[in-house]
Order: sequence, then structure tokens, then C-alpha cells
Amino acid sequence: QVQLVESGGGLVQPGGSLRLSCTASGNIFGITSMGWYHQAPGKQRELVAGISNEGSTNYADSVKGRFTISRDNAGNTVYLQMNSLKPEDTAVYYCYARSQYSIGDYWGKGTLVTVSS
Repeated sequence: QVQLVESGGGLVQPGGSLRLSCTASGNIFGITSMGWYHQAPGKQRELVAGISNEGSTNYADSVKGRFTISRDNAGNTVYLQMNSLKPEDTAVYYCYARSQYSIGDYWGKGTLVTVSS
């Protein structure tokens, strides 16, 4: 089992920045990738960004050039630096971890990001 705890959400004005963090604990040795999804009210959960153990990253087109995903050297914390935030970025952001020892992904409880003036 892997447990994920997110932090860093909040209220920010358009054009502002936030950094989300997600720390994994438990059986972290099987983790192959981590990342973030978001879910806006009334919409499906969508991938925002992911990062593999090798450092390969992928981003949703809507956040390219504005968001940056990274991991710490220990590999159990993933960050999402969000710049130039827009109202349409408002959503609950969920951290995920993919493990070679699990069929499904592990999920955090989510952290709310609200972009509003």
C-alpha cells in the first residue's frame, strides 16, 4: 500500500502562482511514476502532469509552459509549480502514484485550488 498526502492548495488571483506538494509513504519502492490530475466542478478528472522515475515528464496541453512537475531526490515527493494561473485552472488537484506492484493507481484525497479575483 502507498499513502499520498497533498498540500499547497488555496485561493490565488489570476496570474498568480501556487506550488503543490505530494508525499508518498508506505511501500514506495515499487512506484514507477507520480503526478497530478485535476477535476473541476461537473467535469471529469483529467491528467495535468506526470513524471517517471527516470525523470520523463508529460503535461496536458492546457498547462504547458505554465506548470512544472518535479520530484525530490528521494523520489517520494512530487511537486507541481503552477504559474500564470487562470480561473479555468480552478479544480481539486489529486496526486497519483503508479506502482509496479499494484494494478490500479494510488490516489491522494485532493487539494482545492481556486483562481479568482
